[in-house]
Amino acid sequence: MPSTSSLSDPPPNVEGVTNVAWTIRDTPIGPLLLAATDEGLVLVRFRADEPGNQRALESAGHRLGGTPVADARPLAAITEQVDAYFAGTLREFSLPLDWSLITGFSRRVLRELATGVPYGAVVGYQTLADRVGEPGAARAVGVAMGANPLAIVVPCHRVIESDGGLGGFGGGLEIKRRLLALEGVLPAPLF
Repeated sequence: MPSTSSLSDPPPNVEGVTNVAWTIRDTPIGPLLLAATDEGLVLVRFRADEPGNQRALESAGHRLGGTPVADARPLAAITEQVDAYFAGTLREFSLPLDWSLITGFSRRVLRELATGVPYGAVVGYQTLADRVGEPGAARAVGVAMGANPLAIVVPCHRVIESDGGLGGFGGGLEIKRRLLALEGVLPAPLF
């Protein structure tokens, strides 16, 4: 699938400044904003629209200490794996991740999710809270999922309610259903 970003030369690596490259990738669930630092993938944003992308990139740049630049080249391995995931040929991402935009409890929960909930499986908010040693924090797990900057790769779509309900999803329930259908957890939507 072609990228819709423009190419430009990345800025020189200046001490204390983080290089942030980004691109837009067309996918079956709509355009995704993908951004990476020299450390790895740092941001995935659903429904990549211009005003939202600008806000997300400005915020990430501010927090990371760099100026995001539209440059698909550093993201080639990332876009290749994203394409393979949506084609149904990739079940486990093997990308370096930059966890810089995630701290504290959210980081613990999202790392557990990334390593402990494989393709085609789901986990409850409460179970995830239990796994990180915080049994009273099921709602906080939901907040961490909603703030996940590494969606799809850190699969917050695999977190559901204890009664089997879908729960919430920052990308919208339609996208959550489609991702779970892609992984064989739900029947494919009829649209």
